[in-house]
Amino acid sequence: MILSDSAILEEMKKGTIVITPFHRRHLGSNSYDVHLGKYLAMYEDEILDAKRHNAVRHFEIPKEGLILVPSKLYLGVTEEYTETHAHVPFLEGKSSIGRLGIDIHATAGKGDVGFCNTWTLEISVRQPVRVYAGMPIGQLIYFRVEGHIDVLYNKKKNAKYNKRTIRPVESMMWKNFPK
Repeated sequence: MILSDSAILEEMKKGTIVITPFHRRHLGSNSYDVHLGKYLAMYEDEILDAKRHNAVRHFEIPKEGLILVPSKLYLGVTEEYTETHAHVPFLEGKSSIGRLGIDIHATAGKGDVGFCNTWTLEISVRQPVRVYAGMPIGQLIYFRVEGHIDVLYNKKKNAKYNKRTIRPVESMMWKNFPK
């Protein structure tokens, strides 16, 4: 079951959902609009290796915007820091973004209960398009969880994306391989 606007507000009062910054005007009937942060990242190497740490370079989106091009992967980040302690958050692109040919995630649209951070976006485009820091980029929806959760994401010893950040975070897949 997806939470409605009033249910999201109730959960925020309880502290089970945290959205910072929060502006009521960004709350839809059953979602919250998130915005593109000012930082992007790109991998330094053309060929990536799942068994090793692939370095990225971070940069800021200039005030006049930045043109994204096809065949490149951009890592973005949401302006909003979120915490979800009792629900499963899903991040989807806004329809206006999709209509510009922008995908905001390749596979990672679902968060885990206990996820506390900004959201890293896996951005690709179908044709060149200019983007701006602060523009609406996606929407969070929250699902109720059935059953008891033994270990929240932020309490997992092997969770790879727990360090709070305002910049996009590169893949940590390499941590899944034994040393």
